[in-house]
Amino acid sequence: MFILEKRNEIIRLIRFDRPYGTFLLMLPTLWSLFIASSGHPTLKHLAIFIFGSFFMRSAGCVINDMADYRFDAKIARTQTRPLAEGSLNHKGAFYILFCLLTISFLLVLTLNGLTVLLSFIALFFAALYPFAKRFTHLAQCLLGIAFSFGILMAWTAARGEISTTPFLLLTANLFWATGYDTIYALMDKEDDLKIGIKSMAIFIGSSPSIGIGLFFFIVIIFLLLAGRQSQMGALYYAAILFAGMTFLYQTLMLRAPLHRDKLFSLFKAHVYVGSVILLGIILNFYL
Repeated sequence: MFILEKRNEIIRLIRFDRPYGTFLLMLPTLWSLFIASSGHPTLKHLAIFIFGSFFMRSAGCVINDMADYRFDAKIARTQTRPLAEGSLNHKGAFYILFCLLTISFLLVLTLNGLTVLLSFIALFFAALYPFAKRFTHLAQCLLGIAFSFGILMAWTAARGEISTTPFLLLTANLFWATGYDTIYALMDKEDDLKIGIKSMAIFIGSSPSIGIGLFFFIVIIFLLLAGRQSQMGALYYAAILFAGMTFLYQTLMLRAPLHRDKLFSLFKAHVYVGSVILLGIILNFYL
């Protein structure tokens, strides 16, 4: 009954209508899964990591809003979030969080013990991220770590062990997430300065293109190393070239101050980058 009565608030709470974060969590996980399984993941693993990405990203949004509801009420972009505006209380949000984490845990329990262990570490970083912005400008890096554990989990689920390739992918994704989340944080930079929230967008100062460009350069280096380590073919490297060109374009765009809508557009484009890389990986094994 509660879910039916508050369905609109729940949809906004878990960002069901804004699935960009789900894709940005899921796509690198699928990179790892397809490489680990040589392009032939089981339907079970595909289902677990696709649905698991949705449920865990949703849980992350709930944790974030429960931690930040007072801050959200003071920021123009987030004032209408359910907890910030008071249309949903913390008891209701905790109930939703419990349901999401329970479903996620039931999914991961169908995998091997090493993957289950990694899931607890992933949950720790997902819960830590919302509070990091109170203490450090490296909050976006913590998001990168949280968004990268799916890479290790997919690899261990498929192979039962960890090797060099998933750590190369993890490092690439860590800097990728740091970069695109810094672009996202630029939208709130002025509000964050007023209320005392820290972020990488504030740390890199008035020239975000330099810092973000460096992050993206490191992403390409580690994706190339991962491709070499896993003996990927030309289609994979064509996808990396597309990613590199997109990163270069965004870096050049960030040399000038951008309106919030344009920053959000740059952020959303990373879903396409991740999708093209996944396509390159899949085609590598089928063509």
